[in-house]
Amino acid sequence: MPAMTLLASIPSPPMNGFDLGPLRISFYGILIAIGVALGWRMTVRRYKEKGGDPALAERVLIWMVLIGFIGARIAYVSTHLSRFEDEWWKVFAIWEGGLALFGGLTAGAITIVVLVRRWGGDLPMFLDSLAPAVPLAQAFGRWGNYFNQELFGTPSSLPWAVEIAPENRPAAFPDAETFHPTFLYESLWNLGLCALIIWLDKRYPALHGRLIGVYLIGYAAMRFMLELIRTDTTFRFIGISRNGWVSLLVILVGIFVIARGARKPASTSP
Repeated sequence: MPAMTLLASIPSPPMNGFDLGPLRISFYGILIAIGVALGWRMTVRRYKEKGGDPALAERVLIWMVLIGFIGARIAYVSTHLSRFEDEWWKVFAIWEGGLALFGGLTAGAITIVVLVRRWGGDLPMFLDSLAPAVPLAQAFGRWGNYFNQELFGTPSSLPWAVEIAPENRPAAFPDAETFHPTFLYESLWNLGLCALIIWLDKRYPALHGRLIGVYLIGYAAMRFMLELIRTDTTFRFIGISRNGWVSLLVILVGIFVIARGARKPASTSP
């Protein structure tokens, strides 16, 4: 039975990158770059189709991505200080993993609101354009966690459980070989969320200006469930991790965005 379980699991990646001359190229970085590129292209195209200026969208996205990454890294480091006590320079080694998504979303959201308004863009239209692009980018970026063998769930014997090398297993489960592939769950959910938002955009014009709320609720609900089985959390309060509590807050924000928009006239944007 153990042999059958092992054969029916997702194997550990044989490596997490490769050397190109003096440079170390990580699959984590490549996958995040692919996700950003796809999300970028979708956002600009959708904003243009809705009547917005694509050049403005690209200017905003440059700063959103840059500040978003900084925010994501700061949020991660601030909650994992012990990891960098003896090697402080690794604070900058993002290719080894360590980006807190909610930190990135917060920093990116503030950047968008400030810059779109300052440069005369249409904020609701921009957020509608961005809404399906964010989960699309996340769907690809999450596979970087697979190659780094990180952010997996509790032990599992399901056919799609992921094998984790002994040196990467949590101290609480030293004898477990396979774990829930939370990266896979999140990736598939995000692809479905992307498709749902695009469908809602075409089918229900009354939701225009509020699609970002659908993303916030959809992503945060899934993230809350995954946090219940993630093994990398450094803090829990009444059984719920820090990101679990943040997820509940994000759901409330999403509900507020949709409810607040419902009291305004529906957008006439195409």
